[in-house]
Amino acid sequence: MKQVPTQAPSEFDNMTSTKIQNKVGFIGAGNMAKAIGNGMLVSESVKAENIIISAPSDRNLAFWKEKGVRTTHDNAEVITFADIVFIAVKPQYFEGMIDGLKKASTLTVTKPMCFVSIMVGRTVKSVTEVLKTVPGILGEFEVIKVMPNTPSMVGMGCSVMVSDKNGAFTSVVRQIMELCGVCEDIPESLMNACGALSGSGPAYLYMVIEALADGGVKLGIPRDLSYRLAAQTMSGAGKMVMESGKHPGVLKDEVCSPGGSTITGVHELEKSGLRAGFMNALAAAANRSEQLG
Repeated sequence: MKQVPTQAPSEFDNMTSTKIQNKVGFIGAGNMAKAIGNGMLVSESVKAENIIISAPSDRNLAFWKEKGVRTTHDNAEVITFADIVFIAVKPQYFEGMIDGLKKASTLTVTKPMCFVSIMVGRTVKSVTEVLKTVPGILGEFEVIKVMPNTPSMVGMGCSVMVSDKNGAFTSVVRQIMELCGVCEDIPESLMNACGALSGSGPAYLYMVIEALADGGVKLGIPRDLSYRLAAQTMSGAGKMVMESGKHPGVLKDEVCSPGGSTITGVHELEKSGLRAGFMNALAAAANRSEQLG
């Protein structure tokens, strides 16, 4: 299958560069780290030589090496090098990461730092308390929590952030997140709910695109064309909501002519419990995030 949509420009193409002088590190080299790091690199806001990333194996480091980013298997090296460190490991691996830092004889840092947690379920307080147990981290540090999503990889991300608005690193972390989309400040009590919506949401919407495309194929539309039409339709509908200022229900009604084909299709979706299905999915995802914490 071809990429969908085939020739759509990335939002990075229109990005205005914001120069960031801090050195930035990532512990963990998965999709979220790649999305955030790619925003910095493509926008040329942070030089490649000012970025460092660690991973336990070389499997996820090839992308970074090709970009000229410093790579390592040593998490302590990341903390020693960077001012801002994104903790991009899965939450169940956090304690193991901390144990490794406690044993790192080379780790002795006294500089002010910021740790940015993108771990599901982990609170700012819990991450702060665990980091305080690392003997090699001697200076003052702040902890910010961010929940990005994968569309950050094309400059269309939606991130939510919990921070001390007066923190020394808050503004620069927000700048980093805004390089790959929008970033909203929220109270921490909403983090799991927002993660279920914007963090997990792309997976649900990919399923919608796939389902629409399958429907098109059933009606005789070639699959590649069906995927392109479905993806562009969803992208355009989202832009209509953002730019028109109209309630989604009003926009829906504008498409539904009395007795027409669209309202007939909407009726079938209502009969299938579409709304309840999405609401239940968000509740389940938020509950799982709570369990992971």
